Amino acid sequence: MLRDVGRAEIQIAEYTINQPIGEVLRGIASFNADWILFSTYIWNAEYVCKLLPEIKKILPDCVLGAGGPEFGYGAKKYLGNIPALDFIMFGEGEETFREMISKSGGQPKTLLSQLADIKGIYYRAGECSGAGCEIAFTGNRDLIHNLDDIPFPYPEIVAGQADPDHKIYYYESSRGCPFSCSYCLSSVDKRVRFKSLERTCSELQIFLDHNIKLVKFVDRTYNLDENHYIGIWDYIMKHHNGKTMFHFEIEAEYLSDKALDFLQQIPEGMMQFEMGVQSANKKTLAAINRSINVEALAEKIKKIPRTIHQHLDLIAGLPYEDLESFGLSYDFVMDLRPDALQLGFLKILGGTQMEAYAKENGWKWMESPAYETFSTPYLSFGDIAFLKDMEIVTDAYWNKGSFARTMNYVFRKASPWKFLCALLEYGRGVGAFEQARREAYWFELINDFVMKESYSEFDRVLDKNLIYDLLRYDFVRSGKKGNFPDWYKHNYDKDKHRKLLETNGLLENSRIGFAITEYEEFDYNVLSEKPEMEKGHTDLLIRYK
Repeated sequence: MLRDVGRAEIQIAEYTINQPIGEVLRGIASFNADWILFSTYIWNAEYVCKLLPEIKKILPDCVLGAGGPEFGYGAKKYLGNIPALDFIMFGEGEETFREMISKSGGQPKTLLSQLADIKGIYYRAGECSGAGCEIAFTGNRDLIHNLDDIPFPYPEIVAGQADPDHKIYYYESSRGCPFSCSYCLSSVDKRVRFKSLERTCSELQIFLDHNIKLVKFVDRTYNLDENHYIGIWDYIMKHHNGKTMFHFEIEAEYLSDKALDFLQQIPEGMMQFEMGVQSANKKTLAAINRSINVEALAEKIKKIPRTIHQHLDLIAGLPYEDLESFGLSYDFVMDLRPDALQLGFLKILGGTQMEAYAKENGWKWMESPAYETFSTPYLSFGDIAFLKDMEIVTDAYWNKGSFARTMNYVFRKASPWKFLCALLEYGRGVGAFEQARREAYWFELINDFVMKESYSEFDRVLDKNLIYDLLRYDFVRSGKKGNFPDWYKHNYDKDKHRKLLETNGLLENSRIGFAITEYEEFDYNVLSEKPEMEKGHTDLLIRYK
């Protein structure tokens, strides 16, 4: 059904929003296409808006269309503002696209005359092309009942033309979401459909056979049907190639005991989970139609084995969440020690419940994509700016893993939120956020903060000398250094270095041995889980890969 597209020749071209417009235009023009259709989201909408009029100048007879959630839910706005755009496809596009080809024979002029007879299309009624035109909609198309009818989306992999190491491949085994999160477009239609387990596994095998590095499942909530989602995991585990990482978006609170038991078998490097906590404030969660049982959520997350990379999300700008409340949510999540904590910012998307709520209750947000919140009744614009800097600090000091030993100590002894807020304020005072910074800068910044600043709240619980040792260890383990910065005291002894090389069997070629290792001395056992309990001279041989 969906595979029958007549004799039309279809080509897929991929570009990024970081490419110059002229470069993308040249690429598109080289196809000399009769139709060009764009998939649009909040992150590429502005770019596509700039691109469409320019394409029409180069290819005046080409039919230009768009689909995807951004243009689909904003069809009247985009058709009214962009004369070059001929139509917008709303909802699932596979059947709509097939019907467009079938009815038009692939001919541009025929297509434009047939639009009124194709379900799921917004178009301009009449001959006009400006903002005052009447925008007509042909009506909603029925959802695709059997997802197995949809072809595998990456024929280039099958043809041996994949980019296994540098491209993320996205995959879906289900569509729809039964939940009602007020800020999410997935809550608009709750009808959930699943691709068959047999079909899903056969397509996953294609990724495995071609050694694709990263496959991201885009199922809105992956763990809805136990037999389906555990069946997929079981297949991956039994057929894994030792390379491919599979990414899943999980609603952790709803993981069954059977699922949690199964996950204990998963080895490192096979799976990563993204789990939306969004807030630990129960009043906030109730306001956005999410479960308020944060205690159960935390317990489930704790049971997921650490062999699975865990990525937890918070959203700033939600109802009833001020800086103090957000700080409590931050500490709640950090207490779970995720591999990464992503600070997101509420986006007010057209068509969601949150849009109506925000209009009624005083939210202010960006009028153009990505519709990000500027302020709320609980957060000023300055508070949002502070959280933007906190996003940078969190990424630098936690998500990248460069400060693992230092932060694990600090966060056991002090509130992660309060410590990073104090560090952030210090960083603002020295211009830390005025430009992009390399990793070495963040080491210098935190060292200066700890050693030069008087922060009585933390002096009672944190040992500055231990922090300095842990910072030095985190710095030296990150890679072989040609030179050491001024803040770093390098306690080097070549004879001891040689002795440790000999002990570890690395003196067969002393030149290589010295080149791939470093010697350092510390006042604490920096490798201990609780180094504050193991003070005493420690010499280490750090080996680099």
